[in-house]
Amino acid sequence: MLEGEGKGFEQREFRAELSETDWIVVDIPPSKKKKSMLENGETSGESGSNGEGPQDPDYSENPSLSYELESEIFARFPRTEHWKLCFVNKRCLGLVRSGELYQMRKRIGCVEPKVFMFASGESSWWAFDHVFTSRRKLPVLPSDTCFSSGDKESVCAGTHLLVSGREIDGLVVWRYELSENAWYKGPSMVNPRCLFASATCGDCAYVAGGMGAASSKEVYDTAEKYNVESRSWEALPRMKKRRKLCAGFYMDNRFYVIGGRNEDGELTCGEFFDERRNRWEVVADMLKDDPVQSSHSPPLLAVMNNELYSLEVSSNQLKVYLKQTNTWKHLGRVPVRADSNRGWGVAFKSLGNELLVIGASEAGNYMAIYTCCPDYASDSPTLHWKLLHSATSRLSHFILNCSVMLA
Repeated sequence: MLEGEGKGFEQREFRAELSETDWIVVDIPPSKKKKSMLENGETSGESGSNGEGPQDPDYSENPSLSYELESEIFARFPRTEHWKLCFVNKRCLGLVRSGELYQMRKRIGCVEPKVFMFASGESSWWAFDHVFTSRRKLPVLPSDTCFSSGDKESVCAGTHLLVSGREIDGLVVWRYELSENAWYKGPSMVNPRCLFASATCGDCAYVAGGMGAASSKEVYDTAEKYNVESRSWEALPRMKKRRKLCAGFYMDNRFYVIGGRNEDGELTCGEFFDERRNRWEVVADMLKDDPVQSSHSPPLLAVMNNELYSLEVSSNQLKVYLKQTNTWKHLGRVPVRADSNRGWGVAFKSLGNELLVIGASEAGNYMAIYTCCPDYASDSPTLHWKLLHSATSRLSHFILNCSVMLA
């Protein structure tokens, strides 16, 4: 247990052991099976080479698994077991550090959500498994004191966690690479910004809007896209509206930006980037039913199963967006106090096929973590929130940054 945590999280460095009954099933393509049989001197029939019936194979002469098949097996290991591969041999260490293992996991559909969180009063980020039974502290981000104490924004792209903030010399981006378990500085955005909208799509991340240097009051209408493979930012066409303190999400193969404010005041419209046409389209009155409060947070939004959900700050209500009518449907109350700080300090994210909310518990001033899978199609929907954690742990209930990675 961490010092002072009481009944809080256990800090388990993912040391779970595989039991003798844990099996990993790998489908070997017929071509590989045939090749393996030929290499071992076997035939497709059941008789031995002397025609006297089946013979026991000589296992001492069987070749070891091919590297390709080994990698297919390793890719199916639970991600919390990957640290063990680093001690097998240099090739396995390279598989983990190069990120090749994560690419294979994505290709075969063997990905798990991982939650990265930075809470008030902490000096380091924490990484949690998707059921919040284990966590580990990330290396300390090697920035200056200005960055450490200032406001930050975060977004995931592939196996990179991008954290943007202000250092003494200006706005910068730091990236955490999961395969290396290390922080690296850069690359900087084409237009460095803060108070912007962001969204994740596979190995890419999108950002839009926001503001530049502290000395400038200009609100941006610029947008850009980050690519994991090239570790670079690419400028996108400008949005229709300038906006800061806005929110972003990815739905229907489009990057949406919604809400926020500019020199004209609060914005209730949204807009999306159509990558095929390389242009932005406005969606009028997308937030017309959401009460506006002074100094409130950007809209709390999450996309689950390609449906958009919102946590309404003023009432702690969960809502779902009805695309055909451009309206919102109330589903019920969320069991955290989003209204206590006008939406600040609350994490509201999609976690695979569930919604995730982290914030101050209704029953007290401590952190509570819930998940839910809403059924909004019902005439009288009932929300079943599953409590994953609620205790007076050392971690503050005020969440400064939270991002979900699929790897």
